[in-house]
Amino acid sequence: MGSVAFEKPHVVCIPYPAQGHVTPMLKLAKLLHSKGFHITFVNTEFNHCRLLKSRGPSALDGLPDFRFATIPDGLPPSDADATQDIPSLCYSTMTTCLPHFRRLLSMLDGPPLTCIISDGVMSFTLDAAKELGVPEVLFWTTSACGFMSYLHYRHLIEKGLVPLKDASDLTNGYLDTPLDWIPGLKNMRLRDIPSFIRTTDPDDTMINFALHECERTAMASAIILNTFDELEQPVLAAMAAVLPPIYTIGPLTLLARQVPTSPVAALGSNLWKEETACLNWLAGKNPKSVVYVNFGSITVMTNQQLIEFAWGLANTGHEFLWIIRPDLVKGDAAVLPQEFLEETKERGLLASWCPQEEILSNPAIGGFLTHSGWNSTVESICEGVPMVSWPFFAEQPTNCRYVCTEWGIGMEIDSNVKREVVEGMIRELMRGEKGEEMKERAVGWKESAVRATRPGGPSSLNLERLVTEVLLSKKGA
Repeated sequence: MGSVAFEKPHVVCIPYPAQGHVTPMLKLAKLLHSKGFHITFVNTEFNHCRLLKSRGPSALDGLPDFRFATIPDGLPPSDADATQDIPSLCYSTMTTCLPHFRRLLSMLDGPPLTCIISDGVMSFTLDAAKELGVPEVLFWTTSACGFMSYLHYRHLIEKGLVPLKDASDLTNGYLDTPLDWIPGLKNMRLRDIPSFIRTTDPDDTMINFALHECERTAMASAIILNTFDELEQPVLAAMAAVLPPIYTIGPLTLLARQVPTSPVAALGSNLWKEETACLNWLAGKNPKSVVYVNFGSITVMTNQQLIEFAWGLANTGHEFLWIIRPDLVKGDAAVLPQEFLEETKERGLLASWCPQEEILSNPAIGGFLTHSGWNSTVESICEGVPMVSWPFFAEQPTNCRYVCTEWGIGMEIDSNVKREVVEGMIRELMRGEKGEEMKERAVGWKESAVRATRPGGPSSLNLERLVTEVLLSKKGA
């Protein structure tokens, strides 16, 4: 046995159990491992099984200082290859997971526990950290503007703006109510606030979940955001005045590429099996000629909306790579018209999942039709790819607003999608005057992201500070 003084610091990382949360947490865990930490990465049993199914049964073996552990999520057993119902999952993690997490911490292998990094919406872990007297950092995987919006849900309720008085408020212009009083946020309307406020039910699960998680944020030792200072400076400054210390350590996409090659660096986070043939299909395509379409891991649509997107894409005449998850169409399988498949077979590729970062970095990609999830937005910024956005839920409308009006690198499609609009926006994105301006700005933001994450850059330094000031601190949560 070696001296305790030489034991590695041990961090437990626990993401919220959905793809968009697991991915950035795994990137952060790899970065900390490369800095000498022993890692225990905690998935739910359901997602651990999905990860093994997508990556192979031995994909997580043989890593003595990077271990995977599981806790139950409290939901009924299922073997579906799909994201679980989000409101049910939120309520279950909030109300059932703490005892299981406590038990896991009491049985940890490896060096003594040094600290916990938890997803911002898994705040039950704060109770366990306090009991053990170790620091806990909350990793909010949203944008800063999205996080600030959630923090003001309580104020929206107090001002009588939420919940909606009637379902007609969804369509009568009420959502265009300007919000000019949230510190650090610019040009916001009620419709740009994370979408859970679009309810008439004061007992809505998601509103109350957001209130609960946000109000516990002050208990954390620190907060991590996957963003960089230059991108969201006004809202970060406003947030710093009311929250524990905030460490901006993004884009994690770029920082994680600096991790030395190793079995840990090769670990993947995709819960669906990737179709790497997408990369072969892109080989040899002309630069900036292909539209990449992916609505993320949670968005669902009707089959009619799918058909509108299909014909909008087809009518542009552009080549496209379209990711259609098995569960993209709610309640049924996606059914595309045979005429569409025939017309586009020479210039379109359909796949069920893909290695998105590699796709976006491919020189053939000229534009991204996206849902404006934060991971997709940041990954697009990292590669200088402009966007057309169809936000679905949560803080995606907030991200979309900033992409389009503040950063100038995107255009928004209305929720009531029409093929003519899809066609027109993609044509503009790929070869219009506004599209060219967006491409220039996108390249500028890419350069800013690279500056932030290079050695000595603000995000790189913030990661170092996070380690020394918080994770290795002897102060409890």
